[in-house]
Amino acid sequence: MINFIDESPKNILTARARLGEGPCWHLQKQLLYWVDIYNHRVHEFNSTTGEQKFFDVGEVVGCIAPAKTNRLIMALRHRLAFLDTSNGEVTPIIDVETEKPSDIRLNDGKCDPAGRFWFGSMSTSGSRARLFRYDPDGSLHVVLTGLTVSNGLGWSPDQKTFYLTDSPTKKIYAFDFDVASGDINNQRVFAAIDIDSGVPDGLTVDRDGCIWSAIWDGWCVVKFDPTGTEMARISMPVQRPTCCVFGNQDLATLYITTASVGLSEEEIQKSFYSGDLFSLATNTSGMPTYEFAG
Repeated sequence: MINFIDESPKNILTARARLGEGPCWHLQKQLLYWVDIYNHRVHEFNSTTGEQKFFDVGEVVGCIAPAKTNRLIMALRHRLAFLDTSNGEVTPIIDVETEKPSDIRLNDGKCDPAGRFWFGSMSTSGSRARLFRYDPDGSLHVVLTGLTVSNGLGWSPDQKTFYLTDSPTKKIYAFDFDVASGDINNQRVFAAIDIDSGVPDGLTVDRDGCIWSAIWDGWCVVKFDPTGTEMARISMPVQRPTCCVFGNQDLATLYITTASVGLSEEEIQKSFYSGDLFSLATNTSGMPTYEFAG
């Protein structure tokens, strides 16, 4: 039986992002970082003071992950780069997917427990997207092909399972994961989304191994138990939740990014706070955001 969580997420930042995405909690700095993909911005939010600022990185930014104290690693449209959060300087690392620039761009990503940066691409012309892994030694690996929109990824608390979403298929997949080598195998469907018109977007994993998936066009975040059974739905006041992450000292606050891109005027009136940042106090806690080890 699905439990509908009554407590509503709080609107904590009037951001009006076009495509808010990829939140990550910097444990050392106790700050939330997230991106506004089409506005080329990396946001920094202090949940204690309410202060926020952003860095304009000059191009589409699909995702970010912590990489030492004052540095983030980013997947831009067709390349990886570092962002220095002390001065906003962007330092290119490596080009990716440059052979298909018109219909492919980089999308969601995170670091694994060993400090490797995993990120995927998205395609507007069929199953041409891929999943990549960038290792601290500077090597780039194609991990998976045949994807459409590589999205929502994470790892189980015991580090034995890797999760990946291919949004248009409405499926979240699970893989066996070898933390020592970074290899994945034994792909299977973890959960299939049955919400009308809604598709799974970004996700996060809690300490109990439950998966929290933001449902684009579904007005909610869905919580699955470790077997893939839906446990609960968090109703959102906006149509397009995009991703979530646990943060704060106890990692018990769920932060949720949202989008306004593509909504009609009528839809915006029904979903007025689209693009804002939300939070929800929970009775669980999440896994820490892993940092890039390079």
